[in-house]
Amino acid sequence: MDRIRLVGGNELNGELPISGAKNAALPLMIASLLTKDPLVLNNVPRLADVKQLERILENHGVDIAVQGRRRGDDEMQGQRITFTAHDIVDTCAPYELVSTMRASFWVIGPLLARMGEARVSMPGGCAIGTRPVDFYIDGLQQLGAEIEIDGGYVNAKAPGGRLKGGKVVLPRISVGATHVIMMAASLAEGTSVIENAAMEPEVTNLAECLIAMGAKIEGVGTRTLTIEGVDTLHGAEVDVIPDRIETGTYAMAVAMTGGNVLLKGANAEHLRAALDVLKETGAQVIEEEDGIRIVKNGSGIKSIDVDVSEYPGFPTDLQAQYMALMSRADGTTTIRETIFENRFMHVSELARLGAHIDVDGQAAEVTGVEHLKGAQVMATDLRASVSLVIAGLAAEGETIVNRIYHLDRGFERLEDKLSRCGAKIERVSG
Repeated sequence: MDRIRLVGGNELNGELPISGAKNAALPLMIASLLTKDPLVLNNVPRLADVKQLERILENHGVDIAVQGRRRGDDEMQGQRITFTAHDIVDTCAPYELVSTMRASFWVIGPLLARMGEARVSMPGGCAIGTRPVDFYIDGLQQLGAEIEIDGGYVNAKAPGGRLKGGKVVLPRISVGATHVIMMAASLAEGTSVIENAAMEPEVTNLAECLIAMGAKIEGVGTRTLTIEGVDTLHGAEVDVIPDRIETGTYAMAVAMTGGNVLLKGANAEHLRAALDVLKETGAQVIEEEDGIRIVKNGSGIKSIDVDVSEYPGFPTDLQAQYMALMSRADGTTTIRETIFENRFMHVSELARLGAHIDVDGQAAEVTGVEHLKGAQVMATDLRASVSLVIAGLAAEGETIVNRIYHLDRGFERLEDKLSRCGAKIERVSG
């Protein structure tokens, strides 16, 4: 099994390209099920989760064509992929495919909307909380779906073959539920309203894609979405937005190691809350025409308390990385996780590097130390694994990060990008 080997102590300097957002690419890929026409996506990242979703879509009958690089393209540039679901040959998403990735459950929305039925396995994925699918099921039922759960599968049918417009009030903000209900409502008969919808940039990316395909959606970027269903959707060409979590991750790495790095292609508007916090810790955040420049030299890291919250607040997907940064801060920092109930699994691994962290329920108190020291550590989930990389970049000596298949799910060519900027990092096979 592959591992990451790091030798800490080097500043990061140079230019680091930001990939397309995994959390945007996955729902955009799933949206291809809504139309017979080709959906072309640009800037698709090369990730394990993307490949797994391709397999799932192919199982439903989607033809997938990946176009090669053009002369002059940067080797880090995202893929251009065409998805054509002319004929959906199977409305069942089986356990062996869905169990490895939660987002694959989202196919239930477009399958039900277009075909009038779907049979989808209950999802699997990272164990960072229960993340139940109740919101998805309740929302689809508000659109007229008849649903039963049997043998670990969700069986859904639309009476008469088509969903009906309805009002869906999400009891808690959910990005996944917003994705699913928005896609389903786009082909429903009549008008649907989603209250308490997620506002994340990835949701906006999907909404704008659906609009380009012919959907009628109002309120994009707000807590209330109004969708007037249409009979059919057509093809479109859409760009995957830059990955704000990758952006924040590398920004925190520079803030921790020191240096000067341009995060090329990053969008500061998608990450305003986290960048504002980073400035308070002592890093310079400079917005440039082609990205965001992070500069950190000289003084130490200032401790700043953070409460994780839904967008536009501080993202839960940057909580572990921020904890790594605060492990070297001057003073004590309180980090409150309000989204998922089990997202402090990285604490014990950061402690192996010398971090001082106390957890009390959903709050972690981080007391900064002068030095971290390299050690063998184990990744527990996607975001936790990269927090260990950040800490290892600043630690004295060698750090080995095991179980890095988590990293491959969400960070494209991480070791290549960091080594370009001066990090001593390599992938070790076996």
